[in-house]
Order: sequence, then structure tokens, then C-alpha cells
Amino acid sequence: MSKIDEPTQIELEAAAFRRLVSHLQDRPDIQNIDMMNLANFCRNCLSNWYKDAASEKGIELSKKEAREIVYGMPYDEWKAKHQTEATAEQTEKYKNIKH
Repeated sequence: MSKIDEPTQIELEAAAFRRLVSHLQDRPDIQNIDMMNLANFCRNCLSNWYKDAASEKGIELSKKEAREIVYGMPYDEWKAKHQTEATAEQTEKYKNIKH
């Protein structure tokens, strides 16, 4: 792999993050519990990581604000439009994963 300078690496990482967020916003049919069960992270995790990164830079960002960035709308609105009730199978699988 060729050497990538730090500013370019940061730009590439930011572009990948934006693409991930856009992909998740375009796929509201993919439920957070399914993401947790398959990958052990979800939109809420991503918004928490965003909030943590802001905090490390001295930027105050509320949980609500971070979620709106990741979800592309207020979290309660996203839940009302897109979140479905977890099945017993999804819930059982979630209980058995290591967080």
C-alpha cells in the first residue's frame, strides 16, 4: 500500500464516514437490532462515537444532536417512521451477544 499523508487519510476517513451515514439513511429498512446482532454496532453506536469525537475536540454536542446527524432527522421521528417491533428471535439473539 502506498503511503498516505495524514491530512489525506483524514479526508478519506471522513468521506467513508459520510458514505456510511448516507447509506444508513438510505436504508431505514435495516433495523438497529439487526445491525447489533450482525455487527455489534448500530446507528445509535455511531452517533455516540460521533458525540465522543466531538467531546474530545472540546465541542459540546448532545446525544439528541448526534443522533440527528446520523439519522438525518430527529430520532423520535425516525423511530416512528421506520422502527419495527423486534421479534422474539431478534431479541434473544441480542441478549446473547457481547456488548
